[in-house]
Amino acid sequence: MKLSSLLLLLFICTSTGNAVLAQIEKGYYQFPIKPGERNYLSGNMSEIRPNHFHSGIDIKTDGRQGLPVYAAADGYVYRMKISSYGYGNVLYLKHPNGQYTLYGHLKDFNARIADFMWHKMAEAEENDLQIYPDAMALPVKKGEIIAYSGNTGSSGGPHLHFEIRDSLDRALDPLKFGFSEVKDSTSPTVRAVAITPLTLESRINGKFERTVLRLNYRDNKFVVDGNISITGKVGIEVSGYDKLDGAYNPNGFPHFEIYEEDQKTFDVNVDKIDFNLGRFLLTHTHENRYTKLYTTPFNQFDFYSPDSLFSGAIEVTADSIKDVTVRLEDVFGNESLLKLSFKGEKKTHEVGSYSASRKRVEYIRNWMIIRANKTDGHKLAKFYVNGMMMDVMMSYEDPRFRTYIWDMDFGLPDSVDVCSEMIEPELQAKIPFDKEYYFSDGHTAIHFPKDALLETLFLHTERSTYYNRPAVKVNNDRGDYLRNEIEVSMDVSEYDGPRDHVYVYQLYANGYKRFLGGKWNDGQVTFKTKYFGTFVLVKDETPPSIRPIRINSSALRFSIRDNLSGIKRFEARIEGKWVIMRYEHKNGVIWTQKQDKAPFKGQFELKVTDNAGNQAVFSRKL
Repeated sequence: MKLSSLLLLLFICTSTGNAVLAQIEKGYYQFPIKPGERNYLSGNMSEIRPNHFHSGIDIKTDGRQGLPVYAAADGYVYRMKISSYGYGNVLYLKHPNGQYTLYGHLKDFNARIADFMWHKMAEAEENDLQIYPDAMALPVKKGEIIAYSGNTGSSGGPHLHFEIRDSLDRALDPLKFGFSEVKDSTSPTVRAVAITPLTLESRINGKFERTVLRLNYRDNKFVVDGNISITGKVGIEVSGYDKLDGAYNPNGFPHFEIYEEDQKTFDVNVDKIDFNLGRFLLTHTHENRYTKLYTTPFNQFDFYSPDSLFSGAIEVTADSIKDVTVRLEDVFGNESLLKLSFKGEKKTHEVGSYSASRKRVEYIRNWMIIRANKTDGHKLAKFYVNGMMMDVMMSYEDPRFRTYIWDMDFGLPDSVDVCSEMIEPELQAKIPFDKEYYFSDGHTAIHFPKDALLETLFLHTERSTYYNRPAVKVNNDRGDYLRNEIEVSMDVSEYDGPRDHVYVYQLYANGYKRFLGGKWNDGQVTFKTKYFGTFVLVKDETPPSIRPIRINSSALRFSIRDNLSGIKRFEARIEGKWVIMRYEHKNGVIWTQKQDKAPFKGQFELKVTDNAGNQAVFSRKL
């Protein structure tokens, strides 16, 4: 055995036997782009992205592709993928300290790694492939060029996505590893602040409403002027951003602290990201914008201290005032302060200001909020629940509305009589968090796996039609979120139209339709979804389009597009022999990847199939 192979084998055994090692070791890693030179980021870790935390850093590449990407440390290629989606073309390296580094959106791998991948793709006859090479197959050295930067996958522009993960595959903040290539002396900025009620007895300025506050900047601090009147427990929510030196784009920051009268009472520090829990960002934030500086009942993240229910909540005794400071800190230690003052207030049934919400029925976590027009009638509302009637006193009234609050732990009301009118809430079922559950209303059946939800869910389904085909709406198009897929079965027994090429799509308010698929069986069509919304049946009989861009003996390049269901697969052969085709979905271009210098010769055929099963074929003699 060669000495290099022996050393690699020793490294593999050592890293396997020492899975839990020191998390942060400054100087261990080399910066992967232009090491030793000034670099700039378009994104950092803990940045709030749609439905997830950003799990690494996005390194700018001068607006172009093809910059050398260097291995951050000795190791070997543990995982690699060619794809047009997600991280695009991506490499994962495993290192002797038990950690991993990830390099995403690559244009190309180096020749040695690429040849290995092309061989595996040819064996599998797959244009989109992920593999886990043996540890001895592709060793790398620190500082070796392993790839070239690109714009593949879901990238919005040329850059390198770089991650460092621990032995448990959790993302760590790369900027904590001491890279001098990135500079930051700029403190975080508070964009907005809101206060939200946390219990049934909570009030903010007399009302049970989330309230966005006016913000000022004075004496190097962000300040909410005046006292915020509260009753019971309330939570602070902050929308903010950070900027790195020399960069205009906003980034995230990981650390918040709450001080009550100069005593620290709560800490949020996003120092690790567990990919299995990533979508709990949707309960950690308000609408993906405001970070909640309090814990909620079902959130599974472990970066809160203390971590008991409603930690971080602010509560003040009646007629007392409490000064609160929120400290915001980026990964470089730059800090900003937000100053607020809360005044305790006894609960009142008369509120002088108008309600900010115009919704007659609103659902906030476990509560149903009913707003009824003020009349001279009785101030009691009658809630009809499971065949019983209960009188409920109004919680408060403002110049326009009377507000009633119902705790849905006591049941889901069938109707509510508010004297002036009868209100019929839409909810049909309470779906418990972390339990498997089957729901059916006779027309729509839904299977919720045990890990489907982010929190307890209140469900509503609504049947309709879309171009004379059955459709169903499950909850609303925003505001309710899923952790993992649910399975929905829609009744189509009364539909006698054609079924060929007819599939389920999610319909968005702007008219866009996203293909979901679905199976027809015994008067039902069944599909899976990770999002609530409106689901419709749509027919797609139009094959994809294939347009030649370049055809010669050394390169074949085409534009391929589909008008509705989207491209599912493509396959090219010359004289029956499979040919690697690379694909970039953002511009709809595919091209050949040659494995040798021999010219293309013979009968060429390209087949492109969409998700609805329509196929287009291009054929030419080369």
